[in-house]
Amino acid sequence: MTGGTAGIGLATAEALAALGWRVAIGARREERLAAAVEAVEKAGGRGFGHTLDVADADSIDAFVAAAEQALGPVDVLVNNAGSATPGSLHELPVEAIRAAVESSLLGSLLVTRRVLQSLLARGEGGDVVFVSSRAAALAWPQNAPYGAAKAGVENAAGALRVELEGTGVRVTLVRVGDTVTEFGATWTPKEFAHVSGWFQRGLVKGAVLKAADVAAAVVAGVTAPRGVALETLVVNPEPPRQA
Repeated sequence: MTGGTAGIGLATAEALAALGWRVAIGARREERLAAAVEAVEKAGGRGFGHTLDVADADSIDAFVAAAEQALGPVDVLVNNAGSATPGSLHELPVEAIRAAVESSLLGSLLVTRRVLQSLLARGEGGDVVFVSSRAAALAWPQNAPYGAAKAGVENAAGALRVELEGTGVRVTLVRVGDTVTEFGATWTPKEFAHVSGWFQRGLVKGAVLKAADVAAAVVAGVTAPRGVALETLVVNPEPPRQA
């Protein structure tokens, strides 16, 4: 599980733990790992936490090796890590653009590459999940790097689905609508101001999901009976009821 110390990642880790699963959590925020592991074990699973930078191949190797030593071979990968800084492309710092692409797209490719090496060597099948965003299919202004990265994630998921035919490794894409998480917790007031355009254009539905709602979709994908592939799960909030 990448990006597993908060939001959708943590909710998914807890949901899998409730099934009695062993869950390895990787994240950059080392100070949050212990609490995430505690949450997994409280939910009924066995947890393991390790620092992880999904854009660094050496960090990925270290995480997977440590996770497999602690919990055994990887059966399921959930690519959840991602970040974004809203703003007009010509005004964004290069570092912000690079971070959005590396955390969502490059990171998911590199982690999947490493985990597939283990899955395919064992030949017992498994699951790879990519958590995407509605921004991949519906272009949001002041969000070009993140939306482009998530569109790339969706293309990669489709390509891998064909590439892995006959291996027993399923690829599930979970496209997420508006969800309450810590995603924008570090945005400045100016960066939040850019988001107002999303509301003006009707890109935000006016209702939101909880992280646990998205976690339920991930669980549905990876617990489907073998021989069944829930290839693309689009999770949006139900519009508010009329008074």
